[in-house]
Amino acid sequence: MAAERNKNRMLVPTIVMAVIALVLFVIAWSRGQGEHVTGIRSAMMLTLQVAPLLVCAFLVAGFIQVLLPQDLINRWVGAEAGMRGILMGTLAGGLTPGGPYVSLPIVAGLIRAGAGTGTMVAFLTSWSLWAVARLPMEIGILGWRFTAVRLLSTALFPPIAGMLANIVTKLIP
Repeated sequence: MAAERNKNRMLVPTIVMAVIALVLFVIAWSRGQGEHVTGIRSAMMLTLQVAPLLVCAFLVAGFIQVLLPQDLINRWVGAEAGMRGILMGTLAGGLTPGGPYVSLPIVAGLIRAGAGTGTMVAFLTSWSLWAVARLPMEIGILGWRFTAVRLLSTALFPPIAGMLANIVTKLIP
């Protein structure tokens, strides 16, 4: 039953995106200026640029599921890891480079391997708020003072989000 539910999890978002793409294609085609062809070419170029990263991220997610021993997952990032897991997720998320194409497959792989919800919420929260790989650009564009203020003002959010996720997980069966 759970395998069937996991298989169908992507069906609705896929259908929604397909409908949106079809509507946009029809709008572009109806303008009669070749915008539909330009849009398809642009999409293909983006696909060629992003596909290698996606494939590598999915490989990492798959290997995480099969190579990390279950007791290691349980001890460090599982639901029973408690605050240690949340802090590990926070640190790992902040250090994970790349966009959602990288982080979301990794989180999906860890969840399937047994990682706790709170740990993975802390991971995604720190990935989006801290993004250590983005800091040099942020400092260069916005300055060190602004970057320091932003980091200090968001420092507690990932662990808090992870703890809240653990509480909410217990409330929702």
